[in-house]
Amino acid sequence: MILALEYHRSPARYLAAARLPGRLRPAAVPSLAPLRLSHRQPPGPPGPGWVRLRTVLSGICGSDLAMAAGKVSPYLGPLTSMPFVPGHEVLAELLDDAEDMPAGTRVVLDPVLPCRARGTGPCPSCADGHENRCDHVNAGRISSGLQTGFCADTGGGWSERLVAHRSQLHRVPESLPSERAVLAEPLACAVRSVRRIDVPRGTTIVVVGAGTVGLLTVLALRELTAAGPIIVIARHAGQRRRARALGATETIDPSAALRGLRRVTGGSLVRPELGPGYLLGGADIVVDCTGGEGLDTALRIVRAGGTVLLSGMPSKPTDLTPAWYRELNVVGSYASRGADDFRAALDLASHDALDGFVDSVYPLTRWRDALSHALSAGRSGSVKIAFAPQNGGPPAPHGAASAGADGPDRLDREGAF
Repeated sequence: MILALEYHRSPARYLAAARLPGRLRPAAVPSLAPLRLSHRQPPGPPGPGWVRLRTVLSGICGSDLAMAAGKVSPYLGPLTSMPFVPGHEVLAELLDDAEDMPAGTRVVLDPVLPCRARGTGPCPSCADGHENRCDHVNAGRISSGLQTGFCADTGGGWSERLVAHRSQLHRVPESLPSERAVLAEPLACAVRSVRRIDVPRGTTIVVVGAGTVGLLTVLALRELTAAGPIIVIARHAGQRRRARALGATETIDPSAALRGLRRVTGGSLVRPELGPGYLLGGADIVVDCTGGEGLDTALRIVRAGGTVLLSGMPSKPTDLTPAWYRELNVVGSYASRGADDFRAALDLASHDALDGFVDSVYPLTRWRDALSHALSAGRSGSVKIAFAPQNGGPPAPHGAASAGADGPDRLDREGAF
């Protein structure tokens, strides 16, 4: 038996969490989230090429928090299978030999579950090398799941054990500390984002949001492109300090975004009778890294004909008039494209400015404390919170599941930028 934090289907709890005012979410979401700490059988390899993993660290992602807080689009519902164990930012040790990697090797996980892992013939996207766009995420030898961490058959990082296909695994350099290695998956997503767009030399870029996604996107932009000024819209002083350390040219509080960007880009500020203002002129490229809460801002500060890159899971309705009237290019970026992105991510993980990004690690038995911390990370000065599933925890009671969503442990979150 293994200890695992499971997400169960509960429309009532999901909707109750979704209706909470933002100021109440940090205190109330933990009690409402349909999560349950349990003892269960470890998942077994579902076919050839699959191996067992022992979780070392697993990060808490903004999409995990959105799921707990009832902020995920129903669009993704058919692409999950329940109950699933969350956790797609995973550093683990192999329990089995995996071709060229012996048992005991430290690996990070590309959580995408494409045709190769599912044992189906390649769909057009996978055949073209875009496995993150796979059309078979609800087919094959495992149950539906757009990623590990949303699939009932694979397990996830918020447990002591999971399984993965060899094609998902990337060896971690021996010199890379675990607290840096666990950043590989969100770094790979940031790498994918900046590779989705053309960034001519000297381009002015605005990054909206300075949580994990926004900060790592700043690093990827500065290290992998010829970008000119990078301006970051960040709510908290600690986020602004980290953004500058990672290569941001300037940081701006959201309340001063329009005025600040008018000064930087030379645009003019327009104020409608109803609704927020916007710029005529603006930045060449704006990257929304808020999980959708900053998309409206992004559309209002990019220049005509510019590009808005969505690098977070959208969560709110948005007025798309600027996209039409200003002939904007709206580009989405999902996960990573595979080995090349992970190689770049593991290289970026050695950057000195990432010291202290993972500043708190919790055992699974303190999952509500961990989620509360993650949900208020921006305000508290933290960036990435992680689970260490092998640490602590009481012995399993005979034949049992431990405290459920109504049990004695608890959760929390602050949004956006």
